[in-house]
Amino acid sequence: MKKLIISFAIFLASFNSTAHPGIGIVKDSKGNIYYTDLKYVWKITPDGNKTIVVSNVHTHELYMDTADNLYGEHLWYNGEKTDTWGHYVWCLKNDGSLVKVKEPAEGFLEDYSFARDDAGNMYWVQRGPVSKFKKKSPDGNITVLAEGKFGFIGWLYCIRNGIIYFTENNTLKKLSPDGSITLLADNLKSKRTDFSVMRRNYDTYGIWTDAENNVYVAMIDAKKVNRITPGGKVETIFHSTSIWTVCSGVFDNDGNLWVLENSATNEVRVRKLDKQAINKPLSRTVLSPAKTHVFAIVSTGLAIVITGLLLNKLINKPRLEFV
Repeated sequence: MKKLIISFAIFLASFNSTAHPGIGIVKDSKGNIYYTDLKYVWKITPDGNKTIVVSNVHTHELYMDTADNLYGEHLWYNGEKTDTWGHYVWCLKNDGSLVKVKEPAEGFLEDYSFARDDAGNMYWVQRGPVSKFKKKSPDGNITVLAEGKFGFIGWLYCIRNGIIYFTENNTLKKLSPDGSITLLADNLKSKRTDFSVMRRNYDTYGIWTDAENNVYVAMIDAKKVNRITPGGKVETIFHSTSIWTVCSGVFDNDGNLWVLENSATNEVRVRKLDKQAINKPLSRTVLSPAKTHVFAIVSTGLAIVITGLLLNKLINKPRLEFV
C-alpha cells in the first residue's frame, strides 16, 4: 500500500507539471509501427526491431500518407523571458530522407493539420465561442464544413473518405463530408475512474478505427479503451495497468492492436495486443479484483485522506512494519 501511494503521488505530480501526452502512433503499408514519445519518433518493424527514425522533435501527432511518407511537427518553448513558442513541420520520406515542409515560424500551427484523408485534404477545428470545422484542399482552398457552439472538442481523427470522428466532452460524434454531425455514443466516461487528475469533466483522448468500421476511444483518466460499434454499442476492450494510462492506438496489417501509453513518470511505451486477446472477455485482461480495489481507494482526494489516517494508526501500532 505504501508503494502504491508513492506511485500515485508521482502520477499526480507528472500530469500537473508536464504537457499533455501525445497520440501519434501510425503504421505504413509494410506493417512498420511509428510512434512519438514527444522527443523522438520510433519505428518498430514487424520482426520487433526498434529504432529512432526522427530525433529531437516534440510532436503530439503523426500522419502517414498513402505513399508511406511520415509527417510530424516540432514544437518548442522559447522560455519565460519571451514566453513565446515556435514550430515547424517535417516529413520523413519513404526513401529515408528528412525534410522540412513548413519552415520554422512563431506561435502554433494555423491552417494546417495532421488529420487528413487519402486525397490529401486537411481537417481541423477552430475552437471558440462558435467553433468551426475547417477543411483545406491540396491546392490551399479553405472551407468551413460545420460550425456551432460546442463543449470541449478533443482530437480529430479522419478516415480515408473524409469522415471525421471527434469527441465533445465525453461523447463521440461523426462529421460527414456534407457537414452533417451525428452522435455515435453518449457519456463514454466511467462512473468511476482510477485516477481523476486532469481537473476536467471529460476523459476522452486519442481516436482510431479498425477494418470493420468500429471506432476506438482512449479514456485517459479511466485508463481504458472503449470500442464503439457501427450500431452504437459501447464496449470496454482494454485496461492499462499500474501507473500507465492509454493515450491512443493503431491496428497493424494483421489486425493486432498496438496501444500507446503514458506513465506516471512521463515515460512512453507501446504494447501489442493480438486480435484474439482484444475480443476476449474483459475480465481476462483487466487488473485482478484485489488490485482494482486498491487503485479505486486512492482515486479521490477523500479516499487519500482516509487512507492516510488509517496508515497513521497502523504505523503507531507496535511490531508492524511496511515492506
